[in-house]
Amino acid sequence: MLEIMKKINNKWTAVTSIVIVALLFSCHPDDGLGDGNGLKTDGLASSFTVTPIPNSSNRFLLTADASQALGLKWNKGDGNYNFGLATDSLFLPDIGTYTVGLSVIGKGGEVAQSTQNVSITTADPIAGNLVLGARFDTPDDISKWTVLKISASGAAWNFGNGVATVTGSGYNQQGIYQAINVVAGNTYKIDLLASSTTGLTDTWFEVYCSTTAPAQGQDYTAGGIKRNINTWDGCGKSAFSGKVSVIGCNSSKNGGTFTATTTGVMYLVIKCGGGSANVSIDNVEVRRK
Repeated sequence: MLEIMKKINNKWTAVTSIVIVALLFSCHPDDGLGDGNGLKTDGLASSFTVTPIPNSSNRFLLTADASQALGLKWNKGDGNYNFGLATDSLFLPDIGTYTVGLSVIGKGGEVAQSTQNVSITTADPIAGNLVLGARFDTPDDISKWTVLKISASGAAWNFGNGVATVTGSGYNQQGIYQAINVVAGNTYKIDLLASSTTGLTDTWFEVYCSTTAPAQGQDYTAGGIKRNINTWDGCGKSAFSGKVSVIGCNSSKNGGTFTATTTGVMYLVIKCGGGSANVSIDNVEVRRK
């Protein structure tokens, strides 16, 4: 009887081993399935339409085919892709030509993209940007800005490739500024794109707007900080790219709004410095809320 039981157990062991091997081979991904998960979307659509909204030269309706999409990201003319809806809105308040893009995410992580150019010939009467040369694209844009030499050396602003870039070391700092025209009683919002490919060490990046004129060779703190990236406050230590309203920190320094107390000139000042600073900026905005 014992010998018979051993033979039965050996047979079951052999059968079990064969079944396990067969299952392993049956689970092996077929060639041609990419990463082997078998998920992909044939002909993933990324086309979209831009439809003007009646009675507005600056507002549009964005419409995409989301039938095959797991997610959609829109670039609304500022170079940044953010998650959105199949039917979404677009507001371009300033004169210029903008590249609007759609990135569609399909099964298996497949991505399809497309872009369209949208031209604006009339600025929005309320939300138009008060900042001149906001995009640093041309010599004329750059000429609208004045470098504020706070430290004698160790920090500098450079203009090129459509951005303004500040570098600094040894806890030196420099700024740039321009005068803008405001109306008393109106509330305005400041924002801008900022990026660093390396991240920052012991660095402050601050935006001010005040009726006090900057003076060469002097620091600027008039009116309080309106936008803020600061490693001591907990942001900017690793590489970043986006609007300072999103990537900045310390809400008491990053509110971004001010109410004009007088009609006339105020000074928009952007300064940066620190132990190791390297920040590029673009699309600087001051808009009426």
